[in-house]
Amino acid sequence: MSVPKEADLNGRTAIVTGAGGGIGRATALLLAERGAQVVVNDIGRTQDGHSTAEQVVEEIHALGGLATSSTDSVADFDAAGEIVATALRHYGGLDILVNNAGIAWNGQLWTLDPDEFERVTASHIKGTYNCARHAVLPMREQGFGRIINMVSRAGLQGLPGTLAYAVGKGGVFGFTNAASLDLAPHGITVNAVNPSSTATPMVLSAIETLEQRDEEGRQRAANLRSAMQTPEQVAVVVAFLATPRAGAITGQVFLADGNRIGVFQPLTVTQEIERQDAWTVDELGDALVELEYTRGLDPYA
Repeated sequence: MSVPKEADLNGRTAIVTGAGGGIGRATALLLAERGAQVVVNDIGRTQDGHSTAEQVVEEIHALGGLATSSTDSVADFDAAGEIVATALRHYGGLDILVNNAGIAWNGQLWTLDPDEFERVTASHIKGTYNCARHAVLPMREQGFGRIINMVSRAGLQGLPGTLAYAVGKGGVFGFTNAASLDLAPHGITVNAVNPSSTATPMVLSAIETLEQRDEEGRQRAANLRSAMQTPEQVAVVVAFLATPRAGAITGQVFLADGNRIGVFQPLTVTQEIERQDAWTVDELGDALVELEYTRGLDPYA
């Protein structure tokens, strides 16, 4: 592997969770290409029983990079500690954490089983917290760290039929906002990346599910397929945020949409009404129905 000088990660150690395929795999490969030593974490197995994490490690080794595998679950606090311990044990430190692991699930509120809700949200919210909680200990000691979380439009803006997944990703959005403020004084940045439709096993499976639903579902699936980007295009954004050059960027959510990269604005008040006297319910209602809303039902339909 040749390591470009403009974003050299030589000597840096990275953990990428959910790295057995898709965006996680592409990110692990790219970080290794940039010179990082990578802990490839994934609980997944292939149909013939092989560890997907180990397969990615073998890919990195074949390209001349350094990597080791981890099959611990991010959803368990102690197991997440072992993921970080693997980095410390093999490479003596930890500089970069990419919280990519998570479970996708389609389901509406009235059909969603509580155990499934817990499992999906835990994979995102608890998984992100668990890994970051352990990772910040060595990062604070050295005064340097990069934490990059994966979020989704489902959590930022909402998507129908994705309640558990949306709640999980929305929680990661909130985590990114708060943790970035806590960790900035310690030289640790916390950012998030929101990929648009990406050709990953998770997304392709979700698209296949949509295609088996009604006409609206099939149309959504067609739109997702037509706008599909590669995992490698998302990995470029993650890799930059892992570099020393990104030290002044924290608390941000980036859109990765093919070759179009954007930054989301924080939640802001775009319209407001005010009066000198206290509002009554009826007077407030008369004023609020005149505002423009980005979504909602017509109250008079």
